[in-house]
Formats: sequence, C-alpha cells, structure tokens
Amino acid sequence: MGKEFASAAARWLHLTDVDFIPRITHVCDAHLPATEWFKRNVASVTRVTSDYRELLADPEVDAVYCAVPHNLHEQLYIDIIKAGKHLLGEKPFGIDLNANEAIMQAIADHPEVIVRCSSEFPFFPGAQRIADWVAEEKFGRIIEVEAGFWHSSDLDPYKTINWKRRVATNGEYGCMGDLGMHVAHLPIRFGWMPANVRALLSKIVEQRPDGKGGMADCETWDNAILACEVKTDSQRFPMVLSMKRIAPGHANTWFIRVNGTKGSAEYSTKNPKQVAFLPYEAGKEQAWHMTDVPYKSAYGTITGGIFEFGFSDSILQMWAAFCDEIANGRNSQAAFQCAKPEEAAMSHKLFTAALESAASGRTVSMDWPSLLPKE
Repeated sequence: MGKEFASAAARWLHLTDVDFIPRITHVCDAHLPATEWFKRNVASVTRVTSDYRELLADPEVDAVYCAVPHNLHEQLYIDIIKAGKHLLGEKPFGIDLNANEAIMQAIADHPEVIVRCSSEFPFFPGAQRIADWVAEEKFGRIIEVEAGFWHSSDLDPYKTINWKRRVATNGEYGCMGDLGMHVAHLPIRFGWMPANVRALLSKIVEQRPDGKGGMADCETWDNAILACEVKTDSQRFPMVLSMKRIAPGHANTWFIRVNGTKGSAEYSTKNPKQVAFLPYEAGKEQAWHMTDVPYKSAYGTITGGIFEFGFSDSILQMWAAFCDEIANGRNSQAAFQCAKPEEAAMSHKLFTAALESAASGRTVSMDWPSLLPKE
C-alpha cells in the first residue's frame, strides 16, 4: 500500500483545482531491502531507515502513512501522534478494543494532529452517488441495508500462512479487523449505528503451509456475517454487514445496497461504472434503472466523465482528501472526507460485540453515545 501511495503522488497532476501536493521524503521498513523500490522509483525520497524513530525525528516529515500488522498499531500510532506528525493509519486502528482506546486517548491529547483511517472504496463514484442520495433522503423510510467486502484469495488451501492468520499479529477479530472498516465506513458515516448484533463467524481452512515444509494452524476467522438492527430517532431497520476472505468468484468486491419505501439502490465495485436505482411512487410500477456513473469523485480530475474509475483512482482521491485537511484544515474543499478515528472506534465496539455474540450464540446489544464523532 505504500507503493500505491507513491504511485498516487506521482499522478498528482491528474487532480484539478488543488493547491497542495505531497512529497515523499522518508521511507521506513523493518526489512530495509524493501525500501529499495522507493529509492529507485521515487526521486523525492532522500532518506530510508529500518527504525521508525528516525523517521519521526525527521523535521522534513509532516505526515506519516503507517501500514503495519495490527499488533503494532498501538505503539506506532501513539508514537507518531506524540511526535506531532499527522497520520493516515490502516484499519482497524489497534489489534483490539483496549489498543484502540489507547490510540483514541493519544488523539484526544493531541488535537492539533490530524488522524484518519485508510478506507478508499467509498471514493468510487457509485458509492459517492449513494452517499448523495442518502443526504438527499431519496430512499424514504429505510427497509433494509446490506454492505460487504468479499474476496477469494484465501480459497486456495495451499496459500502459505501469513500474519493475518495469527491471533498474535492480526487479533481475535480475524477478517473483521482486516476488512471490516471498509464495510462499516459508509453505514457509520450515515449514522446507521447497530443497536445490537448477531454474528456468524466461520473458520473454513483450518491449516495452511507454513513455508518451511510443514503445516500451521489458522487461528483467525475467515468469514463474518453480522446481522444488526439499526435504531434511529425516526426508524428502525435490519442491516447485514459481511466480511469474507473466502467468497468464491470475488476479487476485492466491495458493495452496498439500500432498500427504502421511496427508492432503492445498489452499487458494487464488481461493476464499477454501474449504479442501480429503483424510484418508487405509491401504486406505480417498480423498475430498476441502471446508470453508468461518470468519472466523478470527491476531487475533480483531468479524466473525462465517459471513462472508467478504478482502484488506483480511489486511492488518489482518498489521499487528496487527507492532504487537503493537512493543507487547508476546516477550509478543505472535500465534500467527502477520509474515515475518522471515531468511526474506527465505533467499528471496534461492533467487532468486539460480534466476538461476544459468536461465542455465546446470542444477540448482543450496544450503546453508542460516548463514541459519537465530534464535529
């Protein structure tokens, strides 16, 4: 993902009407040879190190993108924040709820530091279109919501085990920690907070090659289905959130579906140009309308609306939103901002409740007031 950011920075001229540009100057990796790619391909890089403390001591560094296994989030994120560096961190913002609470305390102690969570899929034009429709209240009374992130790379039982299969490095959340913030981002942003959750968690491949000629136990959850009930001041409805590392036929498919009494909509990155909408008037016919959404996201680009938007474009848009906040603060032009740490904290509470539900076989209730985002 560090390489993806470097690629996005190299494409900054793709954006229009922005008054800021990132310059990558310092790269850190515990495995120093991994920095060679940056030295070869990113001319602005002047320093590389295997010790992140050296990076944090570098006065040229204003902001840090940190992508490390979940067990390292707490220490590194807190150290980055205490060093006064703005942070774009990877989900889930801590290996568990306790780690997340420690990170959130550091954020509260340093309000001058901008901290955001990486979640690029809501920057796809189709997702932005649904976000607009929610804001415009085009759905009427919500009937039900479904959102998910599915891929199938782990369907291969001979895939060598990695850190995401270890509780010590990935955490008890399993696929929820790895994929869940992508799924929860928009529902949380819309204010659709689960009042309760019933979780179905699956371990499908029990062992994998250990890379040394033997086999190792897979300790974490492959798939998760969370059946939630959303209660707002005006309505209540069911919401299903699913995170799957083993979903045959899918390669990083992110989707959201919203059904309502006045309109329904579906969007999936499997068909990234198309968004479906069903408007409804009492007594009238029901018909789905399929629209090819134009190449349009949070920030304007040089690309014409008739062309296709892709993953690298969503990365560029997410980074533009983060850099805009650093450069312009509350005057940033983004209509849609990166995932906030408060939203990541909410996902932790949901995933912790899901673990309790799976262990007990019961529906677990949740209370949200203390975690509501602060505007």
